[in-house]
Amino acid sequence: MNPQDAAQTALSTPLLLSVCAVAIAVLLLLIIRIKLHPFFALVVVSIGTALATGIEMTSLMGTLVGGFGKTLGNVALLIGFGAVLGRIVSISGGAYVLSNTLIRICGRERAPLGLSIAALLFCFPIFLDAAYVVMLPIIYAVARELKGSVLLFGLPVAGAGLVMHALMPPHPGPVAAAVFLNADIGQVLFVGLLVGLPTWYIMGYRLSVFLARRTAFQPVPDMMGNTDGDDAPPPAFSTILLVLILPLVLIFMNTGLATLVSSGTLPEGNSLINALMLIGQTPMALLISTCIAMWLLILRRRPEEGMDAINDIVEHALAPVCSIILITGAGGMFGAVLTASGIGSALAGSLEELGMSLIVAGYVIASVIRIAQGSATVAGTTAAGIMAPAVLASPELAGLPAACITTAIVAGAIGYSHVNDSGFWLVGRFLGASTRTMLTTWSVMSVGISLMAFSLAWLLFTFVT
Repeated sequence: MNPQDAAQTALSTPLLLSVCAVAIAVLLLLIIRIKLHPFFALVVVSIGTALATGIEMTSLMGTLVGGFGKTLGNVALLIGFGAVLGRIVSISGGAYVLSNTLIRICGRERAPLGLSIAALLFCFPIFLDAAYVVMLPIIYAVARELKGSVLLFGLPVAGAGLVMHALMPPHPGPVAAAVFLNADIGQVLFVGLLVGLPTWYIMGYRLSVFLARRTAFQPVPDMMGNTDGDDAPPPAFSTILLVLILPLVLIFMNTGLATLVSSGTLPEGNSLINALMLIGQTPMALLISTCIAMWLLILRRRPEEGMDAINDIVEHALAPVCSIILITGAGGMFGAVLTASGIGSALAGSLEELGMSLIVAGYVIASVIRIAQGSATVAGTTAAGIMAPAVLASPELAGLPAACITTAIVAGAIGYSHVNDSGFWLVGRFLGASTRTMLTTWSVMSVGISLMAFSLAWLLFTFVT
């Protein structure tokens, strides 16, 4: 008898659900009250949950390591390549080029829109906190020149970054959730764009400008963000656009070709088609784009430094994401325990009895965890792990429905930001805003982004199912 069968035989559904509730409560207690690092908290809770649900000790390590390794095998490459690509664009002056070009196109009166579009493009490969720090000098300079409140320019940038960080691979939340739910990354990217672009414009840009104008004038703080740039001439706008758009094009090419092959429109086994699909797989697409960025933005502009400059960039880019990669892997471990213990199946059955659809349940669970402990990565990873057994047990949810559920989960994980979220304090400190101001601007914007992204994902889910 395997561990899952043993657990389900020994424990009733109410008891399994009780164990799940206690496990989540203990996880939040360890992270919030005891201040234990989420990586260790997830590992400890995974072990405790496995033992409590009757998984045999002889198979315990196999279950834990299996879930950890399977998750990292899919996630680590994406996060690593994305981090390096983002840092290359960052130190090359790409943010300045994007912002200045788009402000020139949009005009001075629509400078917040130009900055927000620049952040939308710039934040595709780079995490919100790093991207925001890089763009700070631009935000300050524009606010001083136009004599406007720094909130009017800083919040639209934060809104764009929040949307991209929430919904778009290669950011860890959507990547991890997609892996847990067996969702195709290309389809998650497609759904993320369909959902994310209107969400950004209405909630990330329009709402942020509305909130900034209703808030008391906020002068530019007396500080400067560290651009961490180099002294070489800045790259061309077209070059920056190329390295940011290229991975999207390659990933969409893979998804499109796979769809045409599965429908019989294109022949199966064709060498050229297989080669194109290979380079369009997400890890390959990001690797190719990163290598091109290394050549165009570093080696060609700073030939005297050669590979020393590249190696320094890689070292500095990978160090900050190690913690995120480990947390994601530990979330996969927790998800594997929930599957092996039978908790996932019990939860799915209970949700079905309550009449709550899986996409709604995923959003609610992610939102509750986000509100309680603050980390979007932990919230999305934990919620996806909890929902994975139920989603995978429903073959009709494969494909676009799974991508929609993935988007709904990460929408819940990114919303409802308040004082236990590091992003809340980072943005507030650099804008010189008080806690009350952040609660009435940033927090409101994050709720709006979360609710609209979920609503659009739910609408698309209803249409494709």
